[in-house]
Amino acid sequence: MNLQQQIDYWRKGSQEDIEAAETLMTNRKFRQSLFFAHLATEKILKAHVTKVREDLPPRTHDLLRLTDLAGLIVSDSQRTFLARLQRYSLEGRYPDFSPTMPSENEAKNELQEAMGICSWLANQLK
Repeated sequence: MNLQQQIDYWRKGSQEDIEAAETLMTNRKFRQSLFFAHLATEKILKAHVTKVREDLPPRTHDLLRLTDLAGLIVSDSQRTFLARLQRYSLEGRYPDFSPTMPSENEAKNELQEAMGICSWLANQLK
């Protein structure tokens, strides 16, 4: 396994998914946009886990667990956001999990925050 190729794979996937989230938001597909925002965040965290552990990341969608495995120091507000973003992953995967969807403005704010954290995490990899 080439470690740098794995890190690049996760980083590239994260960038592609955050771009997809933006497109979905523009097309008013809020649930799908936030699902992709979660996916982008998950992938950039997996890049960090790969780098730190020098191994493939676990098959999990749990952003807080990935953050901890990567040894990342995040603020309380970032942890709160990651926990909140987690629910959009669950809704996209499990039909019996249906939290109240945010308004358009709230969804846009969530996406902006996800974009910010993904950017910050990508910069931490350099």
